[in-house]
Parts: sequence; structure tokens; C-alpha cells
Amino acid sequence: MANRMIYFTLGFFLLICCYTHNVMAYDPDPLQDFCVADLASKVVVNGFPCKAPMAVSAHDFFFQGLRQPGNTNNAVGSNVTAANVMQIPGLNTMGISLVRIDFAVGGINPPHTHPRATEILFLMEGELFVGFIDTNDTFFSKTLEKGDVFVFPKALVHFQQNVGHENAVAISGLSSQFPGVQVIANSLFAANPPIPDSVLSKAFRIGQKLVERIKAKFM
Repeated sequence: MANRMIYFTLGFFLLICCYTHNVMAYDPDPLQDFCVADLASKVVVNGFPCKAPMAVSAHDFFFQGLRQPGNTNNAVGSNVTAANVMQIPGLNTMGISLVRIDFAVGGINPPHTHPRATEILFLMEGELFVGFIDTNDTFFSKTLEKGDVFVFPKALVHFQQNVGHENAVAISGLSSQFPGVQVIANSLFAANPPIPDSVLSKAFRIGQKLVERIKAKFM
């Protein structure tokens, strides 16, 4: 009977360990109040090493860069202002960040992905057509009005376009202190060193001359 209880207890303990391993597949909660990023450190880790606590100040948790509209006078008519760990060192290990997206009339935040984050967008002003594509090539889209919210799942290709008659402004929250961004067109046609024209020609089923013309627009 005693042996049976021991085996039962050990089995239960192993089950709990396996369950805990599964639910902890992502970053664990911080083990301290904060870990303000030491952006000047030369130590390479998955994230940033912590500043010494006595070197931390309120400024490490503050950013005023989202106050002003971004400059949308560019080829795509939009501007993204990030508020991640690079601007707010206090976000290190916190798993969250923000961006402000400004759109001129007709402006677009081109198809892109965030490899490390899900995004939730809140439309403050204007009207946006937004969408994402899942791994089955299904296209999910909505036209948003002021006050609406839309979610873009982690790492999936998505975009936003101003379809209104005035400038638009959105704020997005992201589930990473450093979500990363990969703009699809730039990655394909402005890679360094460049992707061979023959690869892009076959992938997009277009002639190599057209590939060259598209690449020239990204120089």
C-alpha cells in the first residue's frame, strides 16, 4: 500500500511537471519588478541585459514620441512611430509595446508581418480598410471606423489602408517588447544582397524585365 502511494505520488508529480512545461512554452513572468534594458551593453542575450537598479530612473519608463503626427509625405503615405524597448528601456522583459500609425488620404501601411507579436489596433481617427491572410491563404478584412478595434494574429501578413476622406490615426498594441517588422515588398525586392531576378520572376510569374523595373523603385 505504501509503495502504491509512492508510485501514485511520483506519477502525479511527473504529470504536473509535464503540464507546467507545456504551459510555460513562452517567456516566463519576470522574476523582479523590472529589468530596464541596458542598450549600451555588449552582452548578447535573447533580449537585453538589465541595468543596475541604482542606475534606473523614471525616464526609463517614459516616452513622448507618440504625441506628434508622423510624416506621411512618402511613397506609401503612412508613418509608423514605434514605442518599443528601443525607445522605452523599461519595457524589457514586459512583453508589450505600442506603435502610432499615421495615414494620409489614400495612404497604406503595406503588407508586412511582426514575427514576434500579435497586434491589436484601435482606430482613433478616420476610416481604414484592414486585413490579414492566414496560412490557408484565407483573406480576413474589415472596414474600420473611429473607435473600432481589429486584431492581427502573430506573424501573419497584414496591412491597413486609409479609405476615408481625411487623415487617419491608429494606435496598436503588440505582444512583444521588440516585435520586429518585415515589409513584404521591401524584403523581396530590396533585399541585400538581392534575391536573383530568376527566382522572383518564377515566383510571381512575371518577366525578369518587370522584376528589374520593380526593384528599381525600391532603390
